[in-house]
Amino acid sequence: MITDPHDDPRPFLAHLPVGERLPIPEDAAPSWEIFPYQPAEGGELRVRPLDAPELPEPPRHGEAGAAECGECDRPDEDFVWTDEHWRLRAYGQPHGLPAVLLLNPRGHHDLLDLPPARAAELGPVLQRVERAILGLGGIGRVHVSRWGDGAAHLHLWLIARPEGQRQLLGSTLPLWMDLLPPLPDEVRADTLRRIAAALAADGGTAHA
Repeated sequence: MITDPHDDPRPFLAHLPVGERLPIPEDAAPSWEIFPYQPAEGGELRVRPLDAPELPEPPRHGEAGAAECGECDRPDEDFVWTDEHWRLRAYGQPHGLPAVLLLNPRGHHDLLDLPPARAAELGPVLQRVERAILGLGGIGRVHVSRWGDGAAHLHLWLIARPEGQRQLLGSTLPLWMDLLPPLPDEVRADTLRRIAAALAADGGTAHA
């Protein structure tokens, strides 16, 4: 068993401050209005009271169509990999996980109105991306998530958990994303390059 991550050659573990208490960044999940817990006196956590429903709900970004969608406006060079129908980009904020990526259809669609041909491709494309991430080595699991409350353009998250880091299991993984110290720029760049190359080997274009 590896007790000191610096003894492990995998860069995803080597940068982690194992055994240290991590600070909570000001913009981390506990500061979000949607985070269900809030601190009380003495450091106790309590469930936040529920706000009144906001009906009708405000429109999401891109709800009015492709002409007002920032995702549609992105050039292919902003992405890690693209093909005729799909585009994969890196999560834009610093983070400490091995890989955090978002898969989008090129066309302006949400899951509900995804054309049948694109829907048939979705499973195989997700499998390709997962294989590319697992090919990095040292990955325990790749989580695939779709929330969609912020934007109307379909985006599926692929979030990699470092192998052996079992505190990061399951649905807590996205919460750890902004708590862990960010990966060094050179490690992140090399990771994206390797993912892009693995995908492009089976078609499409690598941009990383």
